[in-house]
Amino acid sequence: MESGRSGSLKIDRASFIVTVDPARRVIRDGSVVIQNERITHVGKTDELHDVPAERVIDAAGGVLTPAFVNGHMHISYAHAVRGLFPDDFVGRERLLQVFRLQSAMTEEEEYWTSLLGIIELLRSGTVSLVDPGSTRHLDACLQVYADSGCRVVTGISLIDQPSELELPYFATDEALRRTEAFIRKYDHRLEDRVRAWAMPFSTDTCSQELLAGARHLADIYGTGATIHHAGGAPVDGRRPTEYLEEIGALGSNVLLAHASGIDDVEVDVIVRSQASVVICPSTALKEGSGLGLRKLPELLARGVNVALGSDSANSSNYLDAVRMMNAAALGFKDGRRDARMVPAEQALEMATLFGARALGLEHEIGSIEVDKKADLVLFDTRRAEWRSLLDPVNNLVYSADGRSVRSVVANGRVVVDEGRVVFADEAEVADRVQALGEQLLARTGTRINRGRWPIV
Repeated sequence: MESGRSGSLKIDRASFIVTVDPARRVIRDGSVVIQNERITHVGKTDELHDVPAERVIDAAGGVLTPAFVNGHMHISYAHAVRGLFPDDFVGRERLLQVFRLQSAMTEEEEYWTSLLGIIELLRSGTVSLVDPGSTRHLDACLQVYADSGCRVVTGISLIDQPSELELPYFATDEALRRTEAFIRKYDHRLEDRVRAWAMPFSTDTCSQELLAGARHLADIYGTGATIHHAGGAPVDGRRPTEYLEEIGALGSNVLLAHASGIDDVEVDVIVRSQASVVICPSTALKEGSGLGLRKLPELLARGVNVALGSDSANSSNYLDAVRMMNAAALGFKDGRRDARMVPAEQALEMATLFGARALGLEHEIGSIEVDKKADLVLFDTRRAEWRSLLDPVNNLVYSADGRSVRSVVANGRVVVDEGRVVFADEAEVADRVQALGEQLLARTGTRINRGRWPIV
């Protein structure tokens, strides 16, 4: 299904184009021209007036940005049970319930919840995501990715150590064999929009051999690896990040998710290894885990690629990248009591170019430049929350949210048009997921959280 594809497309007369290019240009009264999946022209509207296109989107009054990158997003289960857990039900106890429900999901349930998750992501401007191995029925979900035009990094969540988590458990050799087979089968699918990575779950659920072996497979196949990571308790007498480096599990193709509790020594290790980091500010804030204490400013100051992630729709409870940028910018200002922390421009870099670098895709996406893939978001700024429009980056991060997205282009295809996704009926999918979620809870005997107030 290729809904919305146009051989050539012009997004014309945008009030501002926020390019995030090497010069960080913000072009006033600009246009972008796309041929098939790539950008061919970026410039002033007057300069591109005579460049033809099969379809022209009148972007007058709009702000055009690169599409967003979600660096850590459990896509395939949470919409079925969104809002189930009270806001003070956090930590290991909550994760046990999360994975219990996830492991009980059928192929049909995973298909529809993934579709609704992708709809939410695209409608708020996110085209690319990393699903850290939580999708079990990938063949079914590939159809969602094909129809929607999104870019997905995915894999098998690997564990080879005893754990209370209800996740797939394999002997070390079998885990590595499965990962290699997965990479060989799925990497570069859907015109290279699917990338398959090695995905060991965490240092406390994976042996040294599995962690190092996963990184080795990523090296062999020219792909990446991601791992849930935290500082804190020593591993074999070493800081967790030092441990990963010493066993050969860190490198420029490794993405560390969350990176909570790391210290300055571990920042040095990350810099030295050239690994990337993704933080999930909305989850950290919701769980009261001390966002401002995390080492984001130090990592950014040292040139580390730091992306933004939403974790899942039952952790942060939203997937809106604009709200994620706002959470990162405000959370660190407040946490460090310093208004200079994470300015709006840096928050936008994390959601776009830095996120693309963390995925190894900076040469294809993350900025609006000629020859890059056309992953773009057009915001409707003729709305109360956007005006007056004087500094588009400031307004985007501090005033707006994803509900003002008017159009989204993914790999050259218009996939959100006038605020509506073109590849699915959103209301129908939402109703289907509601029914499936209720069935999942009944089948697993899960108590429904009715909140603290009576529903009568």
